[in-house]
Amino acid sequence: MSKNYTLLLILATMWSASFAFIKVGVESVGPLTLTWSRLAIAALILYVWLKIKGSSLPTDLRSWGVFAFIGLVGNALPFSLISWGETQIDSGLTAILMGVMPVTTALLAHLFIKDEPFTGRTALALIIGFVGLVILLGADAMQGLTAPLIAQIAVLSSAICYGASATFTRYFGARSSGAVMASGTMITAVLWMTPITLMMEQPFHQAPTLAGLIAIGYLGIFPTGIAALIFFYLIAQLGANRFAQVNYIVPVLGALWGILFLDEMFSWRLTAALALVLLSVNIVRRPSK
Repeated sequence: MSKNYTLLLILATMWSASFAFIKVGVESVGPLTLTWSRLAIAALILYVWLKIKGSSLPTDLRSWGVFAFIGLVGNALPFSLISWGETQIDSGLTAILMGVMPVTTALLAHLFIKDEPFTGRTALALIIGFVGLVILLGADAMQGLTAPLIAQIAVLSSAICYGASATFTRYFGARSSGAVMASGTMITAVLWMTPITLMMEQPFHQAPTLAGLIAIGYLGIFPTGIAALIFFYLIAQLGANRFAQVNYIVPVLGALWGILFLDEMFSWRLTAALALVLLSVNIVRRPSK
């Protein structure tokens, strides 16, 4: 179990920096181009890894249907929505809105996964984790709710997509290995994004800055490619509800990185939020009796 939660922390660490890199990336390329680029990099890495392991992708339509759904709902659509949303609203408000993901996951898991019912313990963990998130980000982020409504809806929709993806993966993910699932879904995600990106933004005519290229490289390798391998492994090991708590850990780590590397001020909010998030994770990790 400690291995699984160590991997969850590693995943949260990679994801906690992704919002900042998205902000940097969309300064020089369009949000669809950013999404398509990170997916293409991840798909290449994952396919090469699959071949190194001596595995191959399935050829049946059922498997590719699963890949296509997760590739769209778990990657192409939410990546695009978040990238566009962050051109309109700040990262603090984005983090609060993404707190909907564990709630969505809990409700969908209750409906579709027999061994993950919605219980009082689950509800308590969700409430505590969300309160920790709000304390961390403070009233300033809540005031951001006056930001453009469509951008807020886009980020909320991405959170719902992630919840649906986690539930669907938990339901169907056991049919293939994590490496196969990661490679197949990333390839289909690229296929989903290619025509719309070519039509809407003409990516090959854009001129990303050096900072933009670094951001795209980081996003493609770490929070997309490597994260996909960890994601499919952890969903099978922890279940959808326990995994979804990662969405409360990510902003806490983001605040911690600001203190360690950007000389930002330490505050009581971080300590309180960290305590509440850890309590939330501890509650949800213990099965109900």
